[in-house]
Amino acid sequence: MEKYMVTGMSCAACQAHVEKAVSKVPGVTGCTVSLLTNSMTVEGSAAEAEIVKAVSDAGYGAKKFGEKAAQDASARRAAEEAALEDRETPKMVRRLIASGAVLLVLMYFSMGHMMWGFPVPAFLENHVCMGLWQMLLCAAVLIINRKFFIQGFGAVLHGGTNMDTLVALGSGASFLYSLVALFAMAWAMGKGDDAAVHRLAMKHIWFESAAMIPTLITIGKTLEAYSKGRTTDALKSLMKLAPKTAVVVRGGVETEVPVEEVQIGDLFVVRPGENLPVDGVIVEGSTAVNESALTGESIPVDKARGDPVSAATVNQSGFIRCRATRVGEDTTLSQIIRMVSDAAATKAPIARIADKVSAVFVPAVIGVALLTCIGWLIAGRDFTFALTRAVSVLVISCPCALGLATPVAIMVGSGKGAKSGILYKTAASLEGAGRTQIAVLDKTGTVTRGEPAVTDLLPADGVEEAVLLETAYALEAKSEHPLAKAVVAYAGQRGGTLREVSDFRALPGNGLRATLDGAAVCGGSRSFVSGIAAIPKKLAERAEALAAAGKTPLYFAEDGALLGVIAVADTMKEESPEAIRQLRGMGVRVVMLTGDNARTASAVGKAAGVDRVIAGVLPDGKEAVIRSLQGLGKVAMVGDGINDAPALTRADSGVAIGAGADVAIDAADVVLVRSRLTDVPAAIRMSRATVRNIRQNLFWAFFYNVICIPLAIGLYQVVFGWSFELKPVVGAIAMSFSSVTVCLNALRLNLFRTHSPKHDRPLRHSVDLEQSGLFAETHVDPESSNSDNTEETTMTKTMKIEGMMCPHCEMRVKKALEAVAGVTGAEVSHQKGSAVVSMDAAIGDEILRKTVEDAGYKVLAVD
Repeated sequence: MEKYMVTGMSCAACQAHVEKAVSKVPGVTGCTVSLLTNSMTVEGSAAEAEIVKAVSDAGYGAKKFGEKAAQDASARRAAEEAALEDRETPKMVRRLIASGAVLLVLMYFSMGHMMWGFPVPAFLENHVCMGLWQMLLCAAVLIINRKFFIQGFGAVLHGGTNMDTLVALGSGASFLYSLVALFAMAWAMGKGDDAAVHRLAMKHIWFESAAMIPTLITIGKTLEAYSKGRTTDALKSLMKLAPKTAVVVRGGVETEVPVEEVQIGDLFVVRPGENLPVDGVIVEGSTAVNESALTGESIPVDKARGDPVSAATVNQSGFIRCRATRVGEDTTLSQIIRMVSDAAATKAPIARIADKVSAVFVPAVIGVALLTCIGWLIAGRDFTFALTRAVSVLVISCPCALGLATPVAIMVGSGKGAKSGILYKTAASLEGAGRTQIAVLDKTGTVTRGEPAVTDLLPADGVEEAVLLETAYALEAKSEHPLAKAVVAYAGQRGGTLREVSDFRALPGNGLRATLDGAAVCGGSRSFVSGIAAIPKKLAERAEALAAAGKTPLYFAEDGALLGVIAVADTMKEESPEAIRQLRGMGVRVVMLTGDNARTASAVGKAAGVDRVIAGVLPDGKEAVIRSLQGLGKVAMVGDGINDAPALTRADSGVAIGAGADVAIDAADVVLVRSRLTDVPAAIRMSRATVRNIRQNLFWAFFYNVICIPLAIGLYQVVFGWSFELKPVVGAIAMSFSSVTVCLNALRLNLFRTHSPKHDRPLRHSVDLEQSGLFAETHVDPESSNSDNTEETTMTKTMKIEGMMCPHCEMRVKKALEAVAGVTGAEVSHQKGSAVVSMDAAIGDEILRKTVEDAGYKVLAVD
């Protein structure tokens, strides 16, 4: 996809003309033109010269975006900033001041003297001299606003029409008619017919109207240019975030260099209060970083050695030394800027109707104006009246509002989303997210944190909680198991004392043994510990209840006596229930889809408040479930963008959550920088607000023309007997402010509160999940195979694995196996100590064995 800058466009008709011309070039498979950003994106194999020639032949100018800076990231960024710089408003202001000053002088002589008797030089008391003077002043205004005539008639010469054509025709007709009347006045004066001279001077000299039309249109275009410039504020503010220089360490010396000279692997330093110049990883120091520029989150994030940092974020508290990992256009900020820019350059499906109307609008208006003039003449009205009506039709018609209705809202909406850490890849993505009827959430890492954590401590009778925790701390500190890390982290947070153990042994599939201060301690599953210590019935029942809630109970004993139970689970994110409540309040049905066993998934789903849970589904099965759900309505799949890529691609809206620095996720339509589930309803809410704004703009654009064109024709006078006569000057004012209204309405989106559910409304047509037998088919019992969820028979191998103790072990083995090329899925059970591997190609036993053993588990057999 190549991007071009287009010059000379003034309205939706220009946009349609350029698109039509470029689309005809051989090799062009797609073309989108943006009136808002004066840009064009072209897909296909056509040569640059052919595309530029097609635009030139259509009467406009084109230049490939950043063509002089293809190898220079800094120059390319400068070109992007220059493209968004508002150069039009200052030009329009100068033009408005000049034409307004001359128009005031003209109005003094035409209306001040003629109507109110304002004094004028003696030689202008003559009507013909006064007419000549007005003609000269009018000509000066038209020369100042010559762009209307050059572009308007230039478009006609190239086989098209635009808004400037209407203005040029209206103003030009008034000027020519007044010029003819001026010659008639001179002829009557030569004959001594003073009455005819006076009549012509009072009723047929329209020089002030001919000058006022382009001046009033210029007022509207100036306000429009200013409003359009404001719509790109979000994008321009993102571009200004990146520092221009960086302090790098070369040869042990700190040197300040332009940021474009920083290379991958360079060391750079950032002091408190400074912005990070490029993406990197901290190699020395710790600090708190304000990432609000990228995520919208104002609370600083603590960073230490080994943590990633992103360009344009602010180092708030400490000195850090970092190693550059991504520079230039590969930084997170650059990718966000590119994504917002690309979204603005694409076209939303809702804009198609406006495009179709714009393509024929101006020729249709010219035809209506001619018919209006002819119709009133046939009706017996004089030529002056008929021409007035025709000119009014020309100047009141406004294709600009049609062309701006969609792009200004898309630009503001996508920019507002980017400030909140919500990135829409295209205009279609922005529009489509709001139509979501079913939200499918991946459990691990989306609804839950994706990391095990301690949730409950159940000390045995007579045992203090501190004793249980310190014993577990000492024992688990020697283990590399994910559950052990959760216990160690919890004990460390509680300020526990770490004591050394000896004779430590890890017994795969069972638990841990060691000696602590001369006492034999052990920990692990119930089956393991029950063979060493008696487990009271009451405590066993409480532990079983925790297991039913999706938690993993770990039992600990000392010298044959039970110390207690510590429950560990992948805990739910704090905001998950609220996010799901908001989604349901918007009329979106929520389904949790996961590869975990049904027992764990059901417990999490119930706590989160989802509508339905589908468990035990492999990655390819997820894609099939999404396809089935699409039979009920529009589906949004929310996942991490990596393991869920097939499902994200299949869904109507793929939402990648927790992208962090990896915002360029190909499978996703919407990318959420933060790992907060509340950003999902926020993304839908922003989409709905933007589409609502577009509809308001389109309604205004169509309503304005539907109401005003008949008024200009005089139909209301014929049908209802209204005596109001729309003057061309009034029509020019109305035309000017129609476009301004559309732009100002779009700017209201900047005030929209993305995360506030206050004004949420449910969809008119919500999905009834209960009417479908889908869930009976896709819900898989944890003890059964999920082969019913796959579309075709695949080769399978069953592996006997030792060392798995909990669902987290299952997920670790599952992810390792599914990363092997040719593996389509793996059904893992820690209870059975097995893994059923599905494949679409032959894979050697040794490859599967090595994969599992590299993950830290022992393979007993592969069948």
